[in-house]
Amino acid sequence: MLEKFRANFPLSQEKWDDYIRHFNRIQVPARTILLREGDISRKAYLIEKGCLRVWFDKKGEDITFQFFFENSTVSSIESFKKNIPSPVSIETIEPCTLWWIDKPDLDKILEEVNEIPEMRNQLLDTLFERTLNYMEHCFSFIRDTPQERYLNLLTQRPYIVQRVPQHYIASYLGISSVHLSRIKAKLVRQKA
Repeated sequence: MLEKFRANFPLSQEKWDDYIRHFNRIQVPARTILLREGDISRKAYLIEKGCLRVWFDKKGEDITFQFFFENSTVSSIESFKKNIPSPVSIETIEPCTLWWIDKPDLDKILEEVNEIPEMRNQLLDTLFERTLNYMEHCFSFIRDTPQERYLNLLTQRPYIVQRVPQHYIASYLGISSVHLSRIKAKLVRQKA
């Protein structure tokens, strides 16, 4: 798994081996909480297999904010970087195979790779992509109707609809499962 990433980073085999020894491989069942909202994030995860969601509690209501799949890195970036309580929880949706690394080890690696422009750019691109995803998601709540948000999800990220349970998708779209069922039924009728 980690070897897939090696092609993206210009490192000697010795340095690569030094870095990957800090990662630990685990297998966890579906619905495993990896980080609770309010706890401080001390691990970053790389997904080999499976799906995770990032969510928060809004007065007893579970709000899904983002999904992550194979070959993605996941952490509560704000908490991980600033050592503050996490504003979100991270939970597996499917049984997952994950690689995790502790914050001190990752900080050491990041400090070293920051001196390598290609690696620094790769890491910045990854963070920038996540920020863009957040922005797109927020803008869609201002700009689009729930039906438009669902249609955008179907066209732009159909794998989410194929792999994620409907109640998480509804939460992600900011609607109830019942409302999502109505939207889906309406779309089926329009096709007929």
